[in-house]
Amino acid sequence: MSEYSAMSKINWLNSTFLIATPILAIIGVIFHYSYFGSPGFTELFVFLFLYFACGLSITVGYHRLFSHRSHEASWPLVLFYAIFGAGAFQNSIIEWCSDHRKHHKYTDGEDDPYSASRGFWYSHMGWIMVEEENFQNDFSNVNDLKQSKIIMWQHRNIFLIGAISGIIFPLAIGYVIGGIGTAIGCLVWGGIVRIVFVHHGTFLINSAAHIWGRQPYSQENTSRDSFWLAFLTFGEGYHNFHHTFQADYRNGHKWYHVDPSKWWIKCFNLVGLKSNLKSTPKHSIEIAKINVKFKKSKNKLIKNEIDLNELEDDFKNKRDSLRTCLYELHKAKKELKNSIEQSKIQIKARINEIKQSYAQLKIEIKAIFKEMESRFSSGITA
Repeated sequence: MSEYSAMSKINWLNSTFLIATPILAIIGVIFHYSYFGSPGFTELFVFLFLYFACGLSITVGYHRLFSHRSHEASWPLVLFYAIFGAGAFQNSIIEWCSDHRKHHKYTDGEDDPYSASRGFWYSHMGWIMVEEENFQNDFSNVNDLKQSKIIMWQHRNIFLIGAISGIIFPLAIGYVIGGIGTAIGCLVWGGIVRIVFVHHGTFLINSAAHIWGRQPYSQENTSRDSFWLAFLTFGEGYHNFHHTFQADYRNGHKWYHVDPSKWWIKCFNLVGLKSNLKSTPKHSIEIAKINVKFKKSKNKLIKNEIDLNELEDDFKNKRDSLRTCLYELHKAKKELKNSIEQSKIQIKARINEIKQSYAQLKIEIKAIFKEMESRFSSGITA
């Protein structure tokens, strides 16, 4: 018996569920089409409603709210996430968040529950299908969540709540609206097919988002950014940003980034049901990107045994000046909002001076990168 086999065993409940649901979904679609024809408006509506309700309950609720405390939510939204998160059939908030906090603490290491270093399929779904002694959890890392009565109610009744919201609810809606045929259609599309879609959309973040994509903010772990994964996963595909700035309520921090979870949070913030949205200052994001760019350029030169000479010290000095400049600009803009009319002229003048310094530092840092590229090119041809 191998060391891996000795320390792990198959979780038959999870394995049966994960293997059976795609098979049942295919059989259900064929059966419904054969006896009742193509799905109608009701089936489509129930599918989309539960797809978004359950999917966003995972990405906004389980992930950004409960795991990372990136914002605060009123109790009706917490209850919504508890009910429809259970319908996603991905365990309770307590268990999901405990695993996820471990993932961030030990990313890619042995204690990472779904470490990408074990391969695509293990991080995608294999980790759910086995039980390892290493990962027996006492939930001590989610003591803050245990203070919520709603969260603990969901934890105690997770299977019942999941069955009602994820299976019985679409079945009942379909029956009330269109009888037995529509009920079966809603069960197939809004229940089983939707479960498979939400499952594997979430799983792709644990697997694909640690294998394919860009690393513009950090190279400290395997997390990556991917527009296509963001499109498929309610914005969770900007995963390198998320691992670098975990407390940010956004994964796609730019306005044009496809991040429905961010838009959901922002909309409910506008109507007062969410508050204390945490976001990373622009200067921290920009410095992170510059650091990664320099590291990549530096590694190219070192790999080809090309001398950096004074470039590294020069970069560090200018980067630190840029960080200070951006911080001062951020602080001055906040002062401008809260200042009286008489002092606004002085603050605006200071902002203009800082912007000029910022522009000059950007030119100087760009020149450093250009020099590094020049040395690399001449070193290759030499």
